[in-house]
Amino acid sequence: MGSTIMGKTGNMPEAGHKSIELSGDSLVALLIGILKMGSFVNAPMKEGVCDPAGIGRAELKVMMALAGEGSMAGHDLTELMGVAPMNVSRAIASLRKRGWIEEAPDGANRRRKPVRLTAEGVQAYQTLAPSFSQVAQELLGVLTASERKAFARLSDRINESMSGWKSGHSE
Repeated sequence: MGSTIMGKTGNMPEAGHKSIELSGDSLVALLIGILKMGSFVNAPMKEGVCDPAGIGRAELKVMMALAGEGSMAGHDLTELMGVAPMNVSRAIASLRKRGWIEEAPDGANRRRKPVRLTAEGVQAYQTLAPSFSQVAQELLGVLTASERKAFARLSDRINESMSGWKSGHSE
């Protein structure tokens, strides 16, 4: 497949179309594959998790971040999620309106306004587990147990590398 740009469906370009090569570099091809995976996973997550729960992707990402990291301020969520601050603010407002998040005062810094999941928010997040499982099975069920372990290990290494990139390339 190489480092060609593929159609939005993931199919090879139409017959007669000359693929555009970015580089013969296998790392570039791998990076493009990762970018495609990141793009393509959005539809199954929206249709399989967000839509049935009546929440948007940004709300889901905020809930996932708070469930995994604990209380966080909006600017921390923006950085972690890689989305626009306005989208994080809207997601926080929506989740607050549902009663799923609340302010978590920071005793060391009164100006900082972290939020956390409420008990209702934790319960709502936990009710998403079957939907997550179904999407995971549909997307990752093609992998053997050893492939899943290898993929998890490699994904962790790549995530660590990306964290290093962010801290070394901050604005």
